Amino acid sequence: MKLLMVDVDGVLVHGRPSDGLPLFTHLERDLGLPLDVLQQAFFKTCWVDIVTGRDALEPRLAEVLSRIAPHLSARTLIDYWFENDSRLDHSLLEDLAALRSEGTRMFLATNQEHMRAAYLMGTLGLSARFDGIFYSAALGHQKPATEFFRLATERVGLPASDIGFIDDVEANIEAARQFGWKAMQWAPGSKLQDAIAVFSA
Repeated sequence: MKLLMVDVDGVLVHGRPSDGLPLFTHLERDLGLPLDVLQQAFFKTCWVDIVTGRDALEPRLAEVLSRIAPHLSARTLIDYWFENDSRLDHSLLEDLAALRSEGTRMFLATNQEHMRAAYLMGTLGLSARFDGIFYSAALGHQKPATEFFRLATERVGLPASDIGFIDDVEANIEAARQFGWKAMQWAPGSKLQDAIAVFSA
């Protein structure tokens, strides 16, 4: 396998660093904002445009918070969000590093907006472990859209059949396979060697 694409959330990153619980588990207790209110006012109405790069996270979140939680700044919530969604799977990272040392190119392939993509690569240090990142806000399309896979494939300059992919979402796996990538759905207990065996079959 010449190149491996790796999803982030649900594969490399699993919730809060302290316990792996979902990042907004104690949002209301910690910041005084009920999660269902945030979901209705922000994620259900604004997120698609943000995660595909048509809108920016911080100003849009600031506008929403001014209505639903005027006590809370966008930067405070963003910092809380990113820090509480940063538990890395170090065992998988070690396995990926070993595979990369043998010559396999390694990229992240993920649905992210610009700020968290930068956080992942910079603050969490993934830029040292991967050759790059393909993410939805930069590509203008999110998985499982065919355009996501087409653009990522074009930019690495390899045939689709030379690309392996691990992701925890079935729809993304199916879309990748339809495009020609070799893909395996990641689940609790999955091992990189299982994926390599699938890709080599």
